[in-house]
Amino acid sequence: MSKIRVGVVGIGHLGNFHLQKYQKINPVEIVGVADILPLRAEKAAGIFGCTAYSDHRELIEKVDAVSITVPAQFHHAVAKDFLAAGKDVLMEKPFTATLEEADDLIRRAAEKNLILQVGFIERFNPAVAALDKVIHHPLFIESHRLHPFIERGTDVDVVLDLMIHDLDLILHYVNSTLRNVEAVGVSVLSDKVDIANVRLTFENGCVANITASRVTLKHMQKLRFFGVEGYHSVDFSKRELISLKREHKEGGKIEIALNEVQVTQYDPLEEEIRGFIECVMERTEPRVSGAEARKSLELALLINEQMKTGRDVAL
Repeated sequence: MSKIRVGVVGIGHLGNFHLQKYQKINPVEIVGVADILPLRAEKAAGIFGCTAYSDHRELIEKVDAVSITVPAQFHHAVAKDFLAAGKDVLMEKPFTATLEEADDLIRRAAEKNLILQVGFIERFNPAVAALDKVIHHPLFIESHRLHPFIERGTDVDVVLDLMIHDLDLILHYVNSTLRNVEAVGVSVLSDKVDIANVRLTFENGCVANITASRVTLKHMQKLRFFGVEGYHSVDFSKRELISLKREHKEGGKIEIALNEVQVTQYDPLEEEIRGFIECVMERTEPRVSGAEARKSLELALLINEQMKTGRDVAL
């Protein structure tokens, strides 16, 4: 089997994690890294046994596929160069800075039948994989994604930084037209919105309350679904799922019982990157394609607009 030559552009926190996971995957060969800070690229190249570049364009002809982990405002500029050269792309979320940029990348990938995957890591969380087996028709959703403040990631607001993970999952599971959005948010430690609360109402009657904050003292990453079939609580940090179901007893009584659902443990980022490589090899649609990632980006931008203006935004 021939090697899949990969590179990583953007050797910061996430870029190094991508390199660690690629190193574990056969038949991947890491051939290069690129970063505008040469010393950072050289350090990673020394660790992973590849070549360092200060310009991502020097890497293009050396790879079959690439991870793009630069700040979000540069996603489009970097990705379009690789797509134009016929290279498959995995890029971190948020997809792009604007819908126009997202549409351009989707078009470029489609024209050349290329893989364009966006890194929504929670789609690969073991608890979410287990949730897929039991969730059917959520009616009410409650989400809390709370993190301590870290300056990394503050190039975007908390909706695009953290909440977008939950927006992606909620849109995926509800699968209904959005009817109404109510959003509030405030800046606390950065010049962007650091804490936000959003209420989504869908045409099928489902309601979702979503809170995201990067100014708390502790981590909490939980998503709870209430539906006709029961209750499901996902703890992303612990990779755990608690699932309760309704049981019909004699005499018409209804009781709540534990739903025995096995959660098979694995590393979500490694699973995400393995999935990308499988798509590259087999030419199959990724779990989170560019078109799929566009949906949560559109909603996140709409939420930001409503928080900025304080007025309802047309859906």
